[in-house]
Amino acid sequence: MFMKRWIYFLGHLAIIAILTSFATFSVEPKRIEVPPALKSGLDECYWVEPETSLDTQEEFSTSVFLDRSFLGFKEALAFKESQGNYTTINTLGYLGKYQFGRNTLKLMGVHDTDDFLNSPILQETLFKMNVARNKWILRRDIKRFVGKRINGVTITESGIVAAAHLAGAGNVKKYLRSYGRTDFSDAYGSTIAIYINKFGGYDISQIKAQNNPRV
Repeated sequence: MFMKRWIYFLGHLAIIAILTSFATFSVEPKRIEVPPALKSGLDECYWVEPETSLDTQEEFSTSVFLDRSFLGFKEALAFKESQGNYTTINTLGYLGKYQFGRNTLKLMGVHDTDDFLNSPILQETLFKMNVARNKWILRRDIKRFVGKRINGVTITESGIVAAAHLAGAGNVKKYLRSYGRTDFSDAYGSTIAIYINKFGGYDISQIKAQNNPRV
């Protein structure tokens, strides 16, 4: 009888562990004061029904857009990554509004993750730096592939950069140079193809390519 109860208890623990493993964001993310200059995101957005997308693995009833500017690009990407929350840490340890990995932060000179999570200004700065860094790494691929169609989707600079934010520039190179035969999928099912489609067509020309930017 004792053994049966123990097995029953362990079974329920396993089910709970499996269910909680699918949670993307921390349960109660801490709120911090956002400088007024950065409050140009969701409070000024309008909501529209999403266009037809490759993103069949997610069921969002609406998508958020500002416009097709860089501001619209970064806020749309932030909403996809963390719903725009600066203090979010997901179940894989990715951090902040744009869900940076610790290794990427170190590449750009940030080693204190607590300071990073508590500084909206630093997070916005690093996002722009990372866009510039990915533009530099992928500069030849941007020149070669923008305007072409892969897997039925027109390739744009913003789509490439968004995909690099998800999967890393190296995996985006493999995707483009294989004409979509080699894709990448993260733990939540997002792929390079999904990001190229979802974040295509934004004007991110204000951010210039930069080799190895650091704070």
